[in-house]
Amino acid sequence: QVQLVESGGGLVQAGGSLSLSCAATGNPFNFGTMGWYRQPPGNQRELVATITRGSSTAFADSVKGRFTVSRDNVKNTVYLQMNSLRPEDTGVYYCYATSYRGTTDYWGKGTLVTVSS
Repeated sequence: QVQLVESGGGLVQAGGSLSLSCAATGNPFNFGTMGWYRQPPGNQRELVATITRGSSTAFADSVKGRFTVSRDNVKNTVYLQMNSLRPEDTGVYYCYATSYRGTTDYWGKGTLVTVSS
């Protein structure tokens, strides 16, 4: 059974930094695209950043230049470095991964990030 477990959320002041990590286990094959989504309070889940197995990245416009995403294919772990955090970055951050062929999506349970003004 595939499991994605996030860690690293918490409370930070505006302008600060946080690092998230997500360890994916239980998949006998390699994962495809991995990344992060978030759900701000009262809003729908939205894309934050993704990274392919070949390390091609994509970011939401709102986080470009402030967030970076990386992965370790040996450890099946994806990371999100968040700098210059803003109150509007507050939300539950979910780890995301696809199967190698992209036919199945996997989600973590989420970790809360709160940015105070």
